[in-house]
Amino acid sequence: MKSREETQFEPTDEYSKLDSSACQVLRAITQNLCSNISSTQIQQLSPSALAYLGDAVYELYVRMFYLLPPQRLENYHRLVVAQVRAETQAEIMRALTPHLNPSELEIVRRGRNAATSRPKRVKLGTYQQATSLETLIGYLYVTDCQRLTELLQKLQLNP
Repeated sequence: MKSREETQFEPTDEYSKLDSSACQVLRAITQNLCSNISSTQIQQLSPSALAYLGDAVYELYVRMFYLLPPQRLENYHRLVVAQVRAETQAEIMRALTPHLNPSELEIVRRGRNAATSRPKRVKLGTYQQATSLETLIGYLYVTDCQRLTELLQKLQLNP
């Protein structure tokens, strides 16, 4: 029997088209922004700055994923909040880890170590894992848009 984390990455025909279209929109947005940042500037970004950016990119991706079929705003909000909360991000990070290369694992480690404080409702380990996911997404957003899209497509968000 597969764990919840393992089943998150199994493709489903019904939602793969939505996921793919969300990635296409993200790719279009990314192509314009990534070209404006030099590698020297990227190296100057702290893990916290990358996590800040990654948080926004991830939330945009999740919002685009749930945009279809049309729903009430309250439903959109409920679905998105369930995916962007620290506990869910930590689960996603654990499930993504086997798919990461050594340089991505280093970014994840830096992001995890940068998260020293946390909200009261979240355990420190959970918050660190969530921050490491956001750091990875922020880093890939500015360095390797294709790889970011590849990893995001591995996610199977709950419809």
